Amino acid sequence: MALVLAAVMALGLTACGSSADTKKDNSGSGTAADGGEDSGSGDDAGSDDSSGSGDSSGSGEGIRVGLITDVGGVNDGSFNQSSWEGLKRAMDELGIEANYLESATDADYVPNMETFIDEEYDLIISVGYMLADATKTAAESYPDSRFAIIDDESIDLDNVTCLMFKHEQASYLAGYVAGMMTETNNIGFVLGMANDTMNRFGYGYCAGAIDANPEITVQQFNANSFADSATGKTNANTAITNGADIIFHAAGATGLGVIEACQEAGIYAVGVDSDQSSIAPKTVITSAMKRVDNAVYDTVKSLIDGTLEGGVHTYDLAAGGVDIAPTQDLLTDEVISAVEDVKKKIIDGEVTVPASKEEFEAAYGDVYQLD
Repeated sequence: MALVLAAVMALGLTACGSSADTKKDNSGSGTAADGGEDSGSGDDAGSDDSSGSGDSSGSGEGIRVGLITDVGGVNDGSFNQSSWEGLKRAMDELGIEANYLESATDADYVPNMETFIDEEYDLIISVGYMLADATKTAAESYPDSRFAIIDDESIDLDNVTCLMFKHEQASYLAGYVAGMMTETNNIGFVLGMANDTMNRFGYGYCAGAIDANPEITVQQFNANSFADSATGKTNANTAITNGADIIFHAAGATGLGVIEACQEAGIYAVGVDSDQSSIAPKTVITSAMKRVDNAVYDTVKSLIDGTLEGGVHTYDLAAGGVDIAPTQDLLTDEVISAVEDVKKKIIDGEVTVPASKEEFEAAYGDVYQLD
């Protein structure tokens, strides 16, 4: 009897060990790498201000969530990486399984989508408006599957959740910082791609800079890519040659070239989407943050709770969905105080940040050139 009991106990311990080893396995097929070994900035985008519940009860056990990046890749130090950080937090705290597939070109969107559909993932998250067509086609073809897309609100289907951000509010704050900190009254802006969604970064940045410094000049460049750091660096160097001493990028991995150019020239850069100060601590003065990590985490939690709905879910400054980075080492006390004051005015409705060409031009004239 003692031998039998010992054998049963040993078998039970072996089974428990196997479960613990496989619970957080997020190494996928295709181009996905081991999710625990990202080579980006190393900072968890959600570590400073997590909106999740912190529930580690494993309520998401058996739930699988797939993330499809745009062409910037999961280690872009920006948009895609922040999305993956949100999923990693959901793995740690909610017990889900997750994986990502990177898109080297736009031709990868559909195959990556089909991979997760074939593997019957419970939720597929598309990072960026460039995946809108692939997401819509998949959602129409598979109405029983659940999808979410970041920065696109064009898909009106019950099984698609559109995660939107008032990123013009964050870029307004970044522009306000640049307007106060510039010594040349000349700053730059590098955009990844000109369209209605991305131009909102420009409207906010230019508006904030002008409100802080009416004498400001904003040089503007459209890199037409989110994955071309060489072009980003070229654009930044052109702005520097023409007198800019602070440059903001809203360009994903292209923006890494902007930060590099600023670092080499000894001027300030402004990051985007996540706190990019770790990339160049003496160069990145602040970042216009979109808390994509929080939005992804909240979406997964809603899926687990059974409350996830289709339609548009918007994250703004008041809800903590956008902000500037908490890293303030390079900012003066005067700038920090002024930004906190204008932040309160935005939340209270005293300052309205333009989110369209019409709104911007009504307040500031024909200053923004990329639309």
